[in-house]
Amino acid sequence: MMLILANVRERWSSFLGAFIAVLVGVALITTTLVIYDSARATTQARYEGTAAMVLPQQALDVDGSAEDRMPWSKGEAAPLVAGLDQVPGVGDVVVDRSFYAQAFKNGEPVTDEGAAESGHGYGSAMMAPYELVSGRAPHSGREVVVDDALGAAVGSELTVNIAEGRKPFTVVGTVDGPGFYFSEAFAAQQQPGVRAIGLVAAKGADTGVLVSAVKKVVGDKGDVVTGEGRAELQPWYIEHKRFLGVQLISAMALLGLFTTVFVVASMLVLATGMRRREIGLLRSIGASPQQIKRMILGEAGVVGLLGSIAGCAAGVAAAPLLRDILNGLDVTPPDMRVTVAAWPLLTGCAVGIGVSVIGAWTAGRKAAAVAPIEALLDSRSTNKAMSRGRWTAGLAVLGAGALLAGGTATSTADHRINMAIFATMILIVAAALLTPAFIGPVGRFLTAPFQRGGSAGPVLIRAELVANPRRAASLVAPVIAAVGFAVLLSGMVETMRVAYPAGEALKVTGQTIVTPDGTPGNTDEVVAANPVGKAALPTRAFATKDQIVLDVLGSRDQRWNRPGEAVLGKHIASDLGVKQGDSVPVRFADGATVTLRISQILPDDPARGDFVVARDLVRAHDPAALTDDIFVPGDAQASGAVPGTALHDAAEYALADYQTDAKLTDSLAMMLIVIAVGYSVVAVANSMAMAAHGRRRDFGVMKSAGGTDRQLLLTAMGETVLIIVIGAAFGVLVTLPPLAGMASGLSQANSSGTGLHLSTGTLTIAILGTLVAAVLAGVAVTAKTLRRQAA
Repeated sequence: MMLILANVRERWSSFLGAFIAVLVGVALITTTLVIYDSARATTQARYEGTAAMVLPQQALDVDGSAEDRMPWSKGEAAPLVAGLDQVPGVGDVVVDRSFYAQAFKNGEPVTDEGAAESGHGYGSAMMAPYELVSGRAPHSGREVVVDDALGAAVGSELTVNIAEGRKPFTVVGTVDGPGFYFSEAFAAQQQPGVRAIGLVAAKGADTGVLVSAVKKVVGDKGDVVTGEGRAELQPWYIEHKRFLGVQLISAMALLGLFTTVFVVASMLVLATGMRRREIGLLRSIGASPQQIKRMILGEAGVVGLLGSIAGCAAGVAAAPLLRDILNGLDVTPPDMRVTVAAWPLLTGCAVGIGVSVIGAWTAGRKAAAVAPIEALLDSRSTNKAMSRGRWTAGLAVLGAGALLAGGTATSTADHRINMAIFATMILIVAAALLTPAFIGPVGRFLTAPFQRGGSAGPVLIRAELVANPRRAASLVAPVIAAVGFAVLLSGMVETMRVAYPAGEALKVTGQTIVTPDGTPGNTDEVVAANPVGKAALPTRAFATKDQIVLDVLGSRDQRWNRPGEAVLGKHIASDLGVKQGDSVPVRFADGATVTLRISQILPDDPARGDFVVARDLVRAHDPAALTDDIFVPGDAQASGAVPGTALHDAAEYALADYQTDAKLTDSLAMMLIVIAVGYSVVAVANSMAMAAHGRRRDFGVMKSAGGTDRQLLLTAMGETVLIIVIGAAFGVLVTLPPLAGMASGLSQANSSGTGLHLSTGTLTIAILGTLVAAVLAGVAVTAKTLRRQAA
């Protein structure tokens, strides 16, 4: 251990690059994990006053994962509520209902991102509790209590949009919290099914005793959640934001992990390869191969530990900045605060140390094989050829990458992007493994035109690449990663920017589309104004036999709008194990179970839906459901007369639909590009500095042979430029197959004939940024070395 610490202390400049690489990688991973932990669901303010929430049984997705809860019917909930009301210590039992309600002022909807679940029965206000600021509770179906911040005076008339359409309500009171609170009878009409029951404890009641008694009453009819368990009850818009944020930071963490492993391994291999004479000397004085291996791994562990500690500190400091960026993208829960738990720090340290040790394992194996005689040889004299193991690994990884790239063209839309990213990662690794075999021939080809001028510089550059391909390959590796990810991510965005709008426009050519404008969906009033065309009414239902969640669409298309019947896609029919003519019991949002006959099983079609029933059936069992976009055929007149709607032709609709997610997609791609390119640029600069420092003896020999400082600096600069050019070329080449596969898949799926599109601006910036960083680092270290030698 003392030898390891002494080596790290004496050779700190050799380990500085790996230290910085670990620091940056761990900082990125720690930051994303801290934000991930901070974004976890918390109990909503409107449930803070409850001692417990009673929820129905949970249904399953087709893959077996837990999903929505199956609502109780009115008949099932009534005896349960009566039993809960008799539990000692329970002050109030509240049947909590949430449904669409949104105020309209001056003929326009008032902005409310939570409008889809802003309507409640008045009893729900006591769960916060929200206190009456003025007025009284609602008694009739046309009375409402609103948030005092809305500015509606008691006694005034307020237009509120509900699933039925715009309706006038009398404001009879205001409370000090968000939402619209109607009479319990009206709320039950909007949402007949019971999805949650809140329990407010009586003053002085023992919560623990109360919860135990409640669980006995509930039994196997549902679940009782308390404390942070109440965080399960989240509005959809908050869950959606959290989902988007988790997807974004997961992509950042995955890319950061891959880049860290790739860069740290390359730098450790480079640093160890430059120490062959030192290792040979240790072998000549009796060090065993196992001792050499332990020394290399120990050094990597120490560097990884120090880099991880510094990286965790930097990651915690950067977490508020990442939170602010995500807030700007609107993908964080409201009022999210950064909290630092232990597990993100421990995970970051474990990753940093583990990556360093794993990255040093290959270098340690090679170092252990160094013979004592190499103490008399140049450190790079054996750094010439590809080993058999490297050939085997490189070709195997290349084959896997080619298979993934080919699969990108045939994968589904949900997996196409992930497939392209993984294919690129695999191909980058393959390129790094196989680069030593190609860098010599490529170097000879690129330097050949410059040798005719009689200058020694091109000859020296070519000789260095030919004689030391592994060192050059270690320098090329981070360039491949930087350019490869820049081309991939920017190319994906550019290709999708063209493909998706073109494909969607083809699907709805000749139609006028009625979309919500400032509201979460179209009401029945909007549907009535557009009586012709597709007007799908979605709802969540459940196959009672296996308790599987179903995404049901109510259709007014005469082909599917048949009472008592359902049309299924092949995939969902297979999941349910049913065939044409079978009957399926389905539990709807109101808790009622309806047996439907499977009239047809058709090929899957997202435009039609997986489980299609009559529209009137959905409306009868889910009075609060909102209609999707309405597609009016060209021979009918579309109406946008109802406020809160907008009309689009096919091209406008396709572009608007893409723009909905384009901002997030573009921002995600840009953040990932900055991470990948920025990290790789740091690695390139470190690698060039390490290589220049390791060649100080070469500079001394060349100076003694008559070389001037200017000539040596130009030679170092020329070699750096050549390495960046080779790395950039490989980075582009490994990215083209996955991008081409993705473009082909999009073209086939959308029938749009879309080809591959690249962002030349992003590619140029990535190459120039890498080049400038590498040249500056290499020239700075070379100049410093030459000054010391002159002194």
